[in-house]
Amino acid sequence: MKGSIFAPAQLPPRMPHLRDGWRRKLCRGVLHLCGWSLVGTFPDVPKLVLIAAPHSSWWDGVWGLLMKAAIGADVHFMAKRELFRGPLGGLLVKLGGIPIDRGAAAGMVEQMIDRFGKQETLWLGIAPEGTRRHMPRWKSGFWRIAHGAGVPVFPVAFHYPDKTIRLGPLFDTTDDMATDVERLRAWYAPFQGKHHGI
Repeated sequence: MKGSIFAPAQLPPRMPHLRDGWRRKLCRGVLHLCGWSLVGTFPDVPKLVLIAAPHSSWWDGVWGLLMKAAIGADVHFMAKRELFRGPLGGLLVKLGGIPIDRGAAAGMVEQMIDRFGKQETLWLGIAPEGTRRHMPRWKSGFWRIAHGAGVPVFPVAFHYPDKTIRLGPLFDTTDDMATDVERLRAWYAPFQGKHHGI
């Protein structure tokens, strides 16, 4: 069953929001013309790690950013600090980019856990596969950030056969990373990316 593009009033109050405006209307129009829709509901929490899979094409980023803008979700992503220079840096910040210092003593996971501790609201988006190739195992960074920051994981799936972005149930991590990851991967099993599934 096809979903719809959420209106601002339908978003939970504690979910980080973007301002409404012509860009959001434009993105909603593009998604409608291209046949993409949203299925599910957003959790009413101020902080989480959003994981998006299957990640099999650069088109995932296009549809994901369009949907983020269309519904007004203030979801951030990580990028190396060197990219945040000049005009590209300004664009990345507007799109929700967070600069990561890969040469710092504290690694990427520690930097993000620290940021979660300092901010009142933060939704962080991560592709757990870390690449567009089919990966039988996910990278552990998303789990270590969520577990270390004490925030839940929110699974979101790209399902290309019916052009939907599916919102999953909120998932609290335990001390057993391997079991947690397998449970999350099981939720993704029915969904098919542009070129492959999980």
